[in-house]
Amino acid sequence: MSGPQAPVVAFGPDGLVPVVVQDVHDGAVLMVAAMDDEALAATVATGEVHFHSRSRDRLWRKGETSGHVLHLVSLATDCDGDALLATVDPVGPTCHRNTRSCFDPDGASAERSTQGFAWLETLWSTIAARAADRPAGSYTASLLEGGVDAAGRKVTEEATEVLIAAKDDAAASSSEATQAALAGEAADLLYHALVLLAERRLPPSAVIEALRARHA
Repeated sequence: MSGPQAPVVAFGPDGLVPVVVQDVHDGAVLMVAAMDDEALAATVATGEVHFHSRSRDRLWRKGETSGHVLHLVSLATDCDGDALLATVDPVGPTCHRNTRSCFDPDGASAERSTQGFAWLETLWSTIAARAADRPAGSYTASLLEGGVDAAGRKVTEEATEVLIAAKDDAAASSSEATQAALAGEAADLLYHALVLLAERRLPPSAVIEALRARHA
């Protein structure tokens, strides 16, 4: 599978373009830096984000000394093509202060403070694509072809599996194995619930709005 492609960029008079770096897991902004054409080419070629260091006037691979590299997920330009958004999977803290983000207050934890729910957009996009295209051999497509009964039956089955896994975890006083089993069963339940929503043409945003209303 090919990686991200280099977008068409309108570099400034200094040969640079500003780059906003965003965590793929939750959308947090991690840092802002600059690329020239060399850094852009190196980023696309290696899959690790490179910048142009103004202070050293040279190519700079983020994490080359700390090991805290930024694995590239995608690159996009703004509407004018004179700014870049780099979506990344970071290794360790991004800021030189050893904080997760350059925008964190001093002393903030390098760990993500959120649960990564933003990634569910990727899962939903895949399910929606399967619903539209119905590719042969797709498990998701086969569930959708079975209608509400097929998808709904799997939700019921997976909910039972989640309960069993939770009871096993409680009996084992939360061992590593039982926690992993519970996570796996909960993942199955969440996936099948999203498929059921797709079968009913109900976007997950409607569920989020219902939760927000109850929270309020």
